[in-house]
Amino acid sequence: MTRRNDNDRPQEREENLNMSDRNWPNLAAMFFDQVDWLGDRPFLWVKRHGDYKALSWGDPAARVTPLARGLLAQGVEPGDRVMLVSENRPAWLVSDLAIMSVGAITVPAYTTNTEDDHLHILRDSGARGVIVSNRRLAERVLPAVLKAPEAEFIVAMDLPELSQELSVDVLHMDDVLDRGRESHQNIVKMAGQWAPGDTACINYTSGTGGAPKGVMLSHRNILSNCEGAENALMELGLGNEVFLSFLPLSHSYEHMAGQFFPMTIGAEIYYAEGADTLAANLMEARPTIMTAVPRLYETFHHRITLGVRKAGGAKERLFNLAVELGTRRYRDPDSLSLKERLIDWALDNLVRAKVEARFGGRLKALVSGGAPLNPEIGMFFTALGLRILQGYGQTETSPSVSVNVPSTMKLHTVGPPLKGVEVKIADDGEILVRGELVMQGYWRNDEATRETIRDGWVHTGDIGLIDGDGHLRITDRKKDIIVNSGGDNISPQRVEGILTIEPEIAQAMVYGDKHPHLVSLLVADADWLSQWAKAAGKPALLSDLAGDGDLVKALGAVQERVNAKLSNIEKVRRLMIATEPFTTDNGLLTPTLKTRRHKIKQIYGEALEALYR
Repeated sequence: MTRRNDNDRPQEREENLNMSDRNWPNLAAMFFDQVDWLGDRPFLWVKRHGDYKALSWGDPAARVTPLARGLLAQGVEPGDRVMLVSENRPAWLVSDLAIMSVGAITVPAYTTNTEDDHLHILRDSGARGVIVSNRRLAERVLPAVLKAPEAEFIVAMDLPELSQELSVDVLHMDDVLDRGRESHQNIVKMAGQWAPGDTACINYTSGTGGAPKGVMLSHRNILSNCEGAENALMELGLGNEVFLSFLPLSHSYEHMAGQFFPMTIGAEIYYAEGADTLAANLMEARPTIMTAVPRLYETFHHRITLGVRKAGGAKERLFNLAVELGTRRYRDPDSLSLKERLIDWALDNLVRAKVEARFGGRLKALVSGGAPLNPEIGMFFTALGLRILQGYGQTETSPSVSVNVPSTMKLHTVGPPLKGVEVKIADDGEILVRGELVMQGYWRNDEATRETIRDGWVHTGDIGLIDGDGHLRITDRKKDIIVNSGGDNISPQRVEGILTIEPEIAQAMVYGDKHPHLVSLLVADADWLSQWAKAAGKPALLSDLAGDGDLVKALGAVQERVNAKLSNIEKVRRLMIATEPFTTDNGLLTPTLKTRRHKIKQIYGEALEALYR
């Protein structure tokens, strides 16, 4: 483990108890202050040769300072934008902090972006250059850089093959670091001079409804969000916390909750290898706090219940009993008889401990954000002894607005507002938010900024209500609400959430604006579909079965089962089957696994309309 050079050390300080005592001016200064205090303690954990290895707080700092000097040598000035394209790894954090240390602005970009996506961000942000993690990503980014008029350089950790002289500098990360090591400029001192109101990053929204807009977030925005999160989670007994970083750091939710918040409380961060290894990484990292989106918890729910059904027999009966008794205990503890309480206590060891072990065995809380969590999913984990705290926010609010507090948790709500955050409901039901978390505005888009921020209040575009205990409840997206031909307002997310609870349905989108009833587009669960096709003597490929009448009939029976749980206006009358799952690769999911409704409608809209004929 390595310490920074003495030239980069700030003056010693006394230990403080929480964020509100520290008054950090910006995120880079916060990092260096924590490095000075925590030094050789483990900070970042990354997989090397099959095992997780620790980097101390001093290790990344020893790379932040020369990279910052290298960026200065490359001509980067305060206020310049630098795009960052990388998987979750220590280099992401190092690059992010190096950019901010010199007063420049990080522009995160998703690794799943196409060349056109990168070009849009480069042109819109006017980025001076790009830092990219590997050759594969560099080869995708470079063509966009060459078309971006203001881009001058690309720094890659593994250079792409170059067949000709280019109009931009293509630099290897090691060369930039070496150049930075030749300078003796005190980066820690420089980092301390940037004001809380300076722009820290421009996060481009993931585009569920159109072209992404650049959300300008200041250092104050993000630090205030971290302080609010610390205050909300204090009941958990925050101490030596461990986080598993899985969601893309290019999203504001993970950027705050998975990177900067852990840094402010001196936590350790493990970087997950990917979706395929997440279950194994959970066992290895054994996180104490995990932040994720509802889609991930739905996947966990599906895998656990599928495994239980396959086991069958006594294991399945005990598992289902644990869920049943745990649900009743949450809703009304007095409803359990003495015998049932004893059985429930025994199930802690027989069932719940085994489920908890799959998440590492020392979780204090699962935190859900980014989209509404299906209450049945929340209840499932709660009944199994895993505390799940649903929160709410959006990129424009840095991003967290509210989160459930352990002592007053309500699964069907997203909790009370964070410390220092004001929330009110407009006459039309829209949620309005005010406080230090409110973005600076949309980059180079004053009209959109004026439309979203009015009199200091962010108009979120979400519909909700505040209950008598001050908990916020989200009912739908304002733009996503379906208004049928009878004038009834229907929440598609609620209906879709109930559909996807069924084991036969992996994904769903309902449709029906200005129509007399709803219809659905369904993606069959892959495991169920394989078994169904084998029994029916048919090919197991979804693309071959999408129009199969027998499959439509089988899923229609599932849909009817769901309709029994829905009101008359929510009932889904007809369905069609998608030819492929909704994924980030085909552009039907955002990188944080939200459904891109407008993209799906472009592909399936005519066929869905045909269901009404």
